[in-house]
Amino acid sequence: MLNRNIETFLCCDAEFDAADIVLYGAPFDSTTSFRPGTRFGSGAIRRESYGLESYSPYQDKDLLESSVMDSGDIELCMGSSESALADIQQRAETILEAGKLPFMLGGEHLVTLGAVRAVAQRFPDLHIVHFDAHADLRDDYLGVQLSHACVLHRCWELVGDGRIFQFGIRSGDREEFRWGAGHVNTHKFDFEGLEETLDALAGKPVYFTVDLDVMDPSVFPGTGTPEPGGVSFDALRKAVTLVCQKANVVGCDVNELSPHYDASGASTAVACKIVREMLLALRRD
Repeated sequence: MLNRNIETFLCCDAEFDAADIVLYGAPFDSTTSFRPGTRFGSGAIRRESYGLESYSPYQDKDLLESSVMDSGDIELCMGSSESALADIQQRAETILEAGKLPFMLGGEHLVTLGAVRAVAQRFPDLHIVHFDAHADLRDDYLGVQLSHACVLHRCWELVGDGRIFQFGIRSGDREEFRWGAGHVNTHKFDFEGLEETLDALAGKPVYFTVDLDVMDPSVFPGTGTPEPGGVSFDALRKAVTLVCQKANVVGCDVNELSPHYDASGASTAVACKIVREMLLALRRD
């Protein structure tokens, strides 16, 4: 049983028992390899969401008609990645045990590992759909295996070959791409092949992880590792909507907003809108 946070994302103020989806924040960035600050992402998304309408003209749906609870941020230990991951896993397990869908707001991308650990225990046939600029398939980064640069390699250790599907990837070292070619399905640069992938995954449990730096930094500069050559907001909006509508999503996250790198607030507004569209698309009418 979780209590509703005092400040919620938009109108996501359902009580735990009544909710179908439960939001939770993972404000952690201890392994960020370039510019820190993603620990402030979940709070900024929640706070700035009041600049948006609850209604989506894209989907003709309104969050006022959804049952979503915002359980707030987890208080995470910044000095221990494993401790932080354990706390994230525990929150996701609490949500899953109640028969609800856990939706995490990061945080750096390593936080995904804690959620995937929880979801993979409940769904042994788990598959992962991953949107990102970066492959995140290194076995270690500067000798550390628990890094946001390694998170999908750690997830692969949980789910195995052929169960990770990456889209938008345009950055990584040569060894990552060589290793990935034999273990994961990587679609470079854009979302080509997404619909066919979702058709193949029909009925299978899917964890959906969105690193917002999949967007071009001209659209989304507020991130710690900006990578030119990314997709547009509208391309991402359409892609996340497609995944959430077609896939059997059993857990998901949005991460890597670092709000203070975009003083205009536009990056946070983009993140809020992506979260809104995902929540609405996940609703099963």
